[in-house]
Amino acid sequence: MSARAAATAPRPAVRRSDAAPARRQRPSLQVVRAPEESRSRLGFLVLCMSILAGALLCALLLNTAMANGSYSMSSYQVELGRVAQDTQTLQTQVEQARSALPASARALGMVEAQHPAMLSLADGTLLGVGEGETTP
Repeated sequence: MSARAAATAPRPAVRRSDAAPARRQRPSLQVVRAPEESRSRLGFLVLCMSILAGALLCALLLNTAMANGSYSMSSYQVELGRVAQDTQTLQTQVEQARSALPASARALGMVEAQHPAMLSLADGTLLGVGEGETTP
């Protein structure tokens, strides 16, 4: 007998007394999808929190650096003011000494040269000759 003939052959009859208990109400079958994998949001939450913490830390460090720079700039400005005041005091002293120099020289018996000459100290040569003077 071929496979086709066996498939189309009549089946032996089942007695109703044997089949009745086996034919209970079966639930209807439905296609059920596989359960979706539940993704944990913990990794995303940790990533977001670490980005937020990093941003806050950077802001804190930047603010601290700016405050430190401000204090340094303030101390440098105070020092600059003190140096400017010292410079002005020294310039005033130089001007006073310059104005008192001719009187001090006359008190020591010095006279102003009419025709000054220049002398090189390295080799002792006379670089310039004043008017009315001759070289030795």
